[in-house]
Amino acid sequence: MTTPPPTPKQIATELQGRVIGQTRAVREMSIALAKVLAGLRSSNILLIGPSGTGKTTLMRAVETYLSENPRFGEHSTVIRFHAKVLADLAEEGRPGEVVLRRLLEKARQSLGDDATREQLLVRVRRGIVFVDEVDKIRSHVGGELHSAGIRAQEALLTLIENDSVPFTLPDWAGGGRESVDSSGLLFVAAGAFEGLYDAVYNRVTIGADKGALKSVTVVDDGKIREELQFRLEEWLRYDDLFEYGMSPQFLARFDSMVLLEDLAVDELIRIFLETEDSGLHQAQEYFASQGLRLAISPSAVRRIAVEASAHPRLGARALKEVFRRVIRDYEFDPSLAKASGSALMLDEPEVDRALDGEGP
Repeated sequence: MTTPPPTPKQIATELQGRVIGQTRAVREMSIALAKVLAGLRSSNILLIGPSGTGKTTLMRAVETYLSENPRFGEHSTVIRFHAKVLADLAEEGRPGEVVLRRLLEKARQSLGDDATREQLLVRVRRGIVFVDEVDKIRSHVGGELHSAGIRAQEALLTLIENDSVPFTLPDWAGGGRESVDSSGLLFVAAGAFEGLYDAVYNRVTIGADKGALKSVTVVDDGKIREELQFRLEEWLRYDDLFEYGMSPQFLARFDSMVLLEDLAVDELIRIFLETEDSGLHQAQEYFASQGLRLAISPSAVRRIAVEASAHPRLGARALKEVFRRVIRDYEFDPSLAKASGSALMLDEPEVDRALDGEGP
C-alpha cells in the first residue's frame, strides 16, 4: 500500500520543531512542500524580513526534513544561492545553467557516483532553489540603474518560467546536451529589503496616502496617549516592491509573499537557550575548554532577550551582540564572575552592569 504524501499540518509540525516563531512562514512553506511531495506544481515563495528573523533557518529546516525522510528522496535536492552570485553569473550569460549544474552536483552527493543519468535528472527537475538576499538584485540603487540586478532578475525569471532549459551535462553525468523541464522546481527567494519599511511608512504618513494611518489610544503605566501603530504587512503593496526595484514580471512568479514577524521576547529566549549556534552555547563551549561550566539565571536570560528585542530589525542576531557585551570581560578573565567550584554564575545584576557599561 502506497503511503500518502504528508499534509501541510504534518509538515508544519516537523518544521516548527526546528524553527522558532514565524508561524505564517512555516505554514506557507508547508503548503508548498505538501503540493511538491504530491507531485503537483506549487507557488514560489518570497520571504521578506530583517536579518536574523529566520529566513535561512527555515530553509535549512526544509533541507533537513527532506533529507531525513528516505521516501522524499526525489524531492530532497535543495540548493542555496546568494542573489549576488546570480547577478555575477548573469554578467557571463549562464546563470540558468549554473543553477542546474549545482542541482546536479547536489543530486550526485546524495545518490553517489554510480547514479544513472536519469536518476540524477529526476532530482534536478524536482529540486528546490533558495535564493538568498534577493533584494540585492534590485533594478536601481540610489536612483541609478543597477544593470547587474536587472540581468539577474531576468535570468532567474527565465529559469522559473521556462519549461525547457538547455543544459550541458558534465562527463560524469553522461555528457551531451539535455533540455531540462524546470516547471517542477520550487523557488524560494528571501531578502531583508532594507529601507522598505521606512518607504512604506513614509507613504502612509507623509506621502501619497498621508492620513490613512490612524492613531490609537494606548494606556501605558496608567497614562493615556495617542500612538501610531504601523505594521508593514498591513500596508505593503506590490507597487512598493516595484518602487524598490523588483520588476512586475519577476514578482508575478512569486504567488506567495510572506513577511516574517519581529521576534518576541519569549521567542528570543528560546533561540538563546535552544539553538546550537547561539552565543550562549558558544560561550559554554569556550569555558568548558577551560575546565569551567557557565551557568546563567532565568532572570538574566530574560534581561538579555528584552534588550535584544529593542532592536527588532536585527532579529536573533541582536542576541549575540547583546550577549557579547555581557560575556566578553568574563571570557577574558573568568575570575571576574561569581564562582561555585568550577561553575561560573551570571545573574541579572551582572547583566545589568554589563549592559549599563559599568563592567563586572
